[in-house]
Amino acid sequence: MRDVSHRLPASRPTRVQVLVTCLVDRIFPDTGMSVVAVLERLGLTVECPAAQTCCGQPAFNAGALDEARALGRHTIDILSHSDAPIVIPSGSCGDMVIHQYETIFAAEPAYLDKARAIAARTYEFSEFLVDVMGVTDVKAATTEKLTYHACCHGLRGLDLARQPRALVAGISGAAICPMAEDEVCCGFGGLFAVKMPDISSAMLDRKLDRIQESGANTVVVTDVSCAMHMAGGLHRRGSSVRVRHLADVLAETASTRTRA
Repeated sequence: MRDVSHRLPASRPTRVQVLVTCLVDRIFPDTGMSVVAVLERLGLTVECPAAQTCCGQPAFNAGALDEARALGRHTIDILSHSDAPIVIPSGSCGDMVIHQYETIFAAEPAYLDKARAIAARTYEFSEFLVDVMGVTDVKAATTEKLTYHACCHGLRGLDLARQPRALVAGISGAAICPMAEDEVCCGFGGLFAVKMPDISSAMLDRKLDRIQESGANTVVVTDVSCAMHMAGGLHRRGSSVRVRHLADVLAETASTRTRA
């Protein structure tokens, strides 16, 4: 289990910065609004730096390190305007900021120091809620049958095994449907799905079988990239099962469901 005690703020924060991520910003903007809604429900003032762009993770994964550094410098500079904790609704982008910036800036002392300072106050969304804010019940409610898929970067890069599950378990009215192989990769893996489509597709098919066997009508994930991959596969199968980011499920309350 990853020990984050040395990274926890001295006191419960009153404001946060959100690094929205590219996919949330461009494809799943409602998920970004859900992140803000949950954080504001906890009494936090939320800052979303307008100049933020990509954190550089896709370039890093492709081996384009100069491009990754350029994006990393920009991200570090933007996030350095505030000393508030940084919340990222993505394990993959979280891993990039928390771990990989230190790698790519190893030869740049000025940015290495900044990268370490940024990493020390950066948290994936579920990690921030559970470990920093100390909550597992955010007053979310649903009547859906939920199952949980552990996204790889969050689970293996950030050791986020208990936090997302605790938040799912805290959702009022939800029926939790255990899924076999819930920690097995869905096959997306960013560029992996592009470079090795046959293997990716085989992994996706196995994951979709496990989802359908679970009996759930909603799969909860912590990365929209995995959500996009699995949702596409389910759609092609003609399945009505939805794949939703944890923040979208947590943003729903009994009152929002009534209005809907």
